[in-house]
Amino acid sequence: MKIERRSWDGSDAPALAAELRGLGSPLSEVSRDVAEIVADVEARGDVALLEIEARFGDAPKALCVPAEDVAGAPDRIDGELLEALQLAADNVRAVAEAQIGEGRSVSLPQGQTVEIDEVAVGAAGIYAPGGKAAYPSSVLMGCIAANAAGVERVALATPAGEGGAVSDTVLAAAAIAGADEVYAVGGAQAIAALALGTETIASVDVIAGPGNRYVQEAKRQLLGRVGIDGIAGPSELMVIAGETANPDWTALDLCAQAEHGDDGLLVAAAVESSFLDRLQERLQALAAERPSVTDAPLALIDVPDTDAGAALAEAIAPEHLELAVEDAELLARSIHTAGCVFIGERGATAFGDYIAGSNHVLPTGGAGRFQGPLSPSKFRRRVSVVEIPAEAARALAPAGATLARAEGFPVHAESMEARADDQNS
Repeated sequence: MKIERRSWDGSDAPALAAELRGLGSPLSEVSRDVAEIVADVEARGDVALLEIEARFGDAPKALCVPAEDVAGAPDRIDGELLEALQLAADNVRAVAEAQIGEGRSVSLPQGQTVEIDEVAVGAAGIYAPGGKAAYPSSVLMGCIAANAAGVERVALATPAGEGGAVSDTVLAAAAIAGADEVYAVGGAQAIAALALGTETIASVDVIAGPGNRYVQEAKRQLLGRVGIDGIAGPSELMVIAGETANPDWTALDLCAQAEHGDDGLLVAAAVESSFLDRLQERLQALAAERPSVTDAPLALIDVPDTDAGAALAEAIAPEHLELAVEDAELLARSIHTAGCVFIGERGATAFGDYIAGSNHVLPTGGAGRFQGPLSPSKFRRRVSVVEIPAEAARALAPAGATLARAEGFPVHAESMEARADDQNS
């Protein structure tokens, strides 16, 4: 791990947050490459997908995984693993279903009624990273949220592994989570295919899911042609550690996030310099013994007090925030921008990644300032239904016409006045 130690006096948290964010790799570095991939997929469809997949690994045996392969996957994996997937799915589904809201109707003084209803989008595309490794947890997080929202067609895209096949673990998760279609394609090209459509893959209305810089940049470039859940990756973790924090556990949590790649952001803030000394020692020892831990950037920050640490967290808006302090519940009330907050020393981010029931598709890159975790609401849209009876038309038309003419739209005014002047109602 690339560890950087800093001492901070607690002033100008946004400035320090900007410096720390500079330790990561910006999406702009891959913008041109992603634009070329998107253009190629739009122009050549399936042919481009297969060529690009072969460039990055084993080409898939077929872009579309047969439905019977998906349905039979739970029987092909280890029983203990299947039980773990079922438990995770049950928890994620329970939290997702609890978030579905009711529509509402508002009656206004002039007599009109405005009803706000929610409807699911027609088709959702879920991206789950893969390739050398399999990530069934991301399959559960995305597909379950879309199904809870009532989406009719849920299409999963995930890279094929060795030999050109999607792993049975991922397919089992797809079956448990209710994916209707599974496509063996990954990276920016998968996002392009889901957004634009190809000969094999029909386009969707919303794309959601985590991924590397290429995946997230593709979502950013295609926003407008398709809806997206937001920018979700690379992974981030900030820890605020108090006097009673366990340096061994904190080191494990930071190393765990470093398993996601070397382009994320890791920050640990503590008042006690001695804690950071012990933490740095444990980090170096643990990382040296664990080959899955990448050379991710990590900043260790001496802060004057925990309130300053909270202010820094608020400015960084990290994807994950662990509060390993005695007054964690109280401190959490001052944090509004983190994607997911874990309270207390046993609140390891890894629980949220897999089994707690919260969704692990979270805003990164500071996007927590304006978006939250993936939820069924990302796959639902609001529809306004307006009913204007005769008395409401007569009450609203004079003011409405005045506004329309002020904006230079006289026919808008006439349209309203015609309803108000009609004597047949």
